[in-house]
Amino acid sequence: VARKIAATFSSLGLTSIYLCPLDALHGDIGVVSAVDICFLISNSGETNELVQLLPHFKKRDVALISIVGKIDSTLAKNSDCFLLSTVDREVCPLNLAPSASTTVAMAIGDSLAAVSAEIRGVSHEDFAFNHPLGILGKQLSITVSDLMIPVSDLNSLDPKSSFQNLIGTITKDGIGCGYVVNNRNDNHLVGIITDGDLRRALENNNPTNWSELIASDLMISDPITLDKHTLASEALKLMEQNPKKIAISNIPIVKIDNGFKKVLGILRLHDLIKEGIK
Repeated sequence: VARKIAATFSSLGLTSIYLCPLDALHGDIGVVSAVDICFLISNSGETNELVQLLPHFKKRDVALISIVGKIDSTLAKNSDCFLLSTVDREVCPLNLAPSASTTVAMAIGDSLAAVSAEIRGVSHEDFAFNHPLGILGKQLSITVSDLMIPVSDLNSLDPKSSFQNLIGTITKDGIGCGYVVNNRNDNHLVGIITDGDLRRALENNNPTNWSELIASDLMISDPITLDKHTLASEALKLMEQNPKKIAISNIPIVKIDNGFKKVLGILRLHDLIKEGIK
């Protein structure tokens, strides 16, 4: 329980460690100083090792908070304050093995950590800073710029690109879409063409006219775009639930350049799923 509470505090940016009372009595108490607050966790409030530590904590002028099940216990009486974690009985059929009491103690510790985080104004960014790996880390730290295919690896189209040219470009890049710019030098986005747009063009036009189609005939001129700093998890939500109410597999990543959207890359749904973003 103490390890879990310490880990929760640390994950929220308040450095905390678990100190084994036996080890503390044999030298490890040296990590404790007057600027610290010590939580003493004991259902009975009479745990011998903790009681023995009381005078040594006092010598260090350490603030003591006990989480105990008995109000008249030694730990409660000798702490600066105590939090009562009394339970009617343990879950254990013998009413002996710590079970319900440990659950209550952990809930109290987690509640203190949560309130501490709220008071100190811990942000999503602060939390992510301490969780670089795992699902939490990915949800809070990976941005679309980490997963997008950079523009240097893509081929652009212009509004007058031929039907054959745009098919070749989309196929060559293998991302299921092609982006359209007015000027390849400035890379300002004017539209996007997806595999779905190609299929609809083939369906809605007579085969004899296919060769006459150009990019401007097929492109979506106001595609949904994202800033490179957008969290990947937010991008996934947008792909699944967006104002256009359509399925999105690719999103251009852009930055504003003199009022225009300059393409930086393309984000694929495939890469979000591959990375384990949820």
